[in-house]
Amino acid sequence: MCDQVACADPEICQKVCSNPSGCSDIAYPKLVLELLPTGLRGLMMAVMVAALMSSLTSIFNSASTIFTMDLWHHIRPRASERELMIVGRVFVLLLVLVSILWIPVVQASQGGQLFIYIQSISSYLQPPVAVVFIMGCFWKRTNEKGAFSGLISGLLLGFIRLVLDFIYVQPRCDQPDERPAVVKDVHYLYFSMILSAVTLITVSIVSHLTWFTRHDPMIQKELGPPAAPLPLTLPQNGTPEASGTNIQLEIIQENVSKTHSCDMTQKQSKVVKATLWLCGMESKSKEEPPSKADRVIVSLEENPFVKALLDIGLIVCMSCAIFVWGYFA
Repeated sequence: MCDQVACADPEICQKVCSNPSGCSDIAYPKLVLELLPTGLRGLMMAVMVAALMSSLTSIFNSASTIFTMDLWHHIRPRASERELMIVGRVFVLLLVLVSILWIPVVQASQGGQLFIYIQSISSYLQPPVAVVFIMGCFWKRTNEKGAFSGLISGLLLGFIRLVLDFIYVQPRCDQPDERPAVVKDVHYLYFSMILSAVTLITVSIVSHLTWFTRHDPMIQKELGPPAAPLPLTLPQNGTPEASGTNIQLEIIQENVSKTHSCDMTQKQSKVVKATLWLCGMESKSKEEPPSKADRVIVSLEENPFVKALLDIGLIVCMSCAIFVWGYFA
């Protein structure tokens, strides 16, 4: 098995795993299928499938939430919850389609070795985010302009290196390496260190140059056009009263409720019902009237006993993880 996983001859690797660059991707499947007994094979495969599904669902859910709440909600500020739900589900389907179409790119990058591909992508895209997050937590002078400039510069450099990796494919061991020096001589882990340093310097410089703007007033953007002010009624003494405003608000609420009731009476086609069922949404006739929102608890107080228990558990988990990493590394 070692000769198959750690093959060095491209011809042998081609025969073993149909990849002349290497067969490191088959190490874990071979360990599971050839060394474990029959009962544990199914258990380990179930664990792998569960971990894969958990990772995919978390990624798709986060991406659809960012697109729906940050982009689509900005384009359509008055979009209903139903529309946002449908847009999020459709965006997940598009992500699945893009993921399937991206498989040939993964096979062509880094000689088709999945682990190296994942590590290289992480080294190109994650350091700017990590540096900005750490500086925002531990350096008080970090501001919005510095964080934005650091993210843009770091992600731009990482994207350029990612495109160069796709253009200049890594050659096999028996072939000469004619790639540019920035791709051939700079390992992706070294490039992650360079990317972190560039992001750190950019955030520091821009935050220092824009530190004088910390006292500028905050400008809040309105989601929609401001509503026209309702006219006030003037009684005989000439002082305005809120009775006319309340009457007009009641009239508007009655009109909205009538429109909602008219929409509920309309019959829905089978296609609309099937679409709502696939999106996990009930039909309009089954919707309940909106209830008053519950009071939000904003207290940050924590029980001292629970806090101490969580701290002890965190220390124990981190100690075990460090020991396992140091022992097996």
